[in-house]
Amino acid sequence: MLEAFVGLSTPLVADACLRCGVPVRAAPAGIRAVVAGQRVAGRVLPARHYGSVDVFLEAFGRAQAGDVLVIDNGGRTDEACVGDLAVLEARAAGVAGLVVWGLHRDTADIRAIGLPVFSLGALPAGPQRLDPRPPDALASAAAGEWTVTGADLVVADDDGVLLLPAGQAGQIVALAQTIRDTERRQAAQIRDGVSLRRQVRFGRYLARRQQEPALTFREHLRDVGGAIEV
Repeated sequence: MLEAFVGLSTPLVADACLRCGVPVRAAPAGIRAVVAGQRVAGRVLPARHYGSVDVFLEAFGRAQAGDVLVIDNGGRTDEACVGDLAVLEARAAGVAGLVVWGLHRDTADIRAIGLPVFSLGALPAGPQRLDPRPPDALASAAAGEWTVTGADLVVADDDGVLLLPAGQAGQIVALAQTIRDTERRQAAQIRDGVSLRRQVRFGRYLARRQQEPALTFREHLRDVGGAIEV
């Protein structure tokens, strides 16, 4: 299942969520891959950072192969909460990647390690604080307005990060694959000289809209099997 997600872009997954009525939980838009082009998909391994790396080391002891460490540092931009040693340890523990609602450091070393890391950016300075450990430090993690647990999946690529309910993964994957195949056919036809407007019968839509002012383009696309919108 997770291998199927890796073969799907996050835009396809987001469109599939809309089609099956699953809320689209996108992490803050600033979270991006340290190495462009990297992708990751896996079960959420949550950790709330409170100023010390030990919370990550403890999380790794609970990790299953292929998990993705989701670090909640509250979106702070005054400290980097993860660096190369934590990323190396994550790889040794079988973790597939990291998603950080916060900053990282040791960028060159992280790039050399090769494990996918997604964060808000880089900063040389690490934490200079040590807050009380939250009771739920390993139970859940926030990424912007969304809170996730081990019952969730995370999918990330160059377009951003999505947080998904594991229980609906099969339905989401199936719909995303259908949308992907439709879009590939449409793209191939455009390259062969058949315009997108012709494929989606845009003239017909404009005519129908004259008779049915409430008709939306999305409704029309569903009638004709297009995939440009959901």
